[in-house]
Amino acid sequence: MTTANTIAAAVDRALAYASEHWSDFFRAVAAPFDTLLFFTEYMLRAVPWSATALLMSVICLWRAGVGSALLVLACMSAIEVLDLWQPAMTTMAMVIVAMVISMFVGLPLGILCGRSDGFNSAMRFVLDAAQTIHPFVYLVPIVFLFGIGKVPGTIATVIVAFPPIVRLTSIGIRQVPSETREAAEAFGASSTEILFDVELPLASSAIMAGVNQALMLSLSMVIIVALIAGGGLGQEIYRAIGRIDVGQAIVAGSAVLFLAVALDRTSRPMERPIERRKRRADKDSK
Repeated sequence: MTTANTIAAAVDRALAYASEHWSDFFRAVAAPFDTLLFFTEYMLRAVPWSATALLMSVICLWRAGVGSALLVLACMSAIEVLDLWQPAMTTMAMVIVAMVISMFVGLPLGILCGRSDGFNSAMRFVLDAAQTIHPFVYLVPIVFLFGIGKVPGTIATVIVAFPPIVRLTSIGIRQVPSETREAAEAFGASSTEILFDVELPLASSAIMAGVNQALMLSLSMVIIVALIAGGGLGQEIYRAIGRIDVGQAIVAGSAVLFLAVALDRTSRPMERPIERRKRRADKDSK
């Protein structure tokens, strides 16, 4: 038996043991995903498409301006015109839940990485592994331990989504000028006050950039997890592939594109008024 076969056999035995003896643990892990997915998808499907599109447009208007808001409104309207609103909301529910869990996990880890060189070095290997191992590789053990459906698909999406949040939160914390921290300490600020009143506000642009990247990765992943009965727009794409229906595949792929553009414009870091005026001044000078 080769070394590769020995390792593969050991992994199979470990997964079989975990599935048999730790089933309660895996059900407990899946429970919050299941609950969040149910309520999120129910709300998105119950609300009229026009209300969802208008809300996203208003958020984008506040964050990025009129042009981006109109683009978001057009993209969400196009999804409804293509008659793919319900599958799109299933996909969007999985993305939202994956993002909530990713931020819940990624932000504290990013803060620790930004404040501790040792912890940052230890996390780097984990983040590299999560970002370089192909999703198909860890879809297999996830299916073995959690089964198929939206919950295992969302768990796989979290693995893909949280590394950018950790990395960019760490970078944002580390880029805060040391003089600013020292000034806060001189005024008697505690470590917690420095974190919430100084470091996180100054690192907010980097953090939101990480959230935006994670959102795009989540959207690409929830299409892949349709292979394990994740549903949504990915299922529409794979159904069209199975039928060799090029037209339907293009239609479903276009809906993914429209949803990606809408989510991207809505989640981009908000441009501060000073930065906006500076950008306009640079454009006028040219």
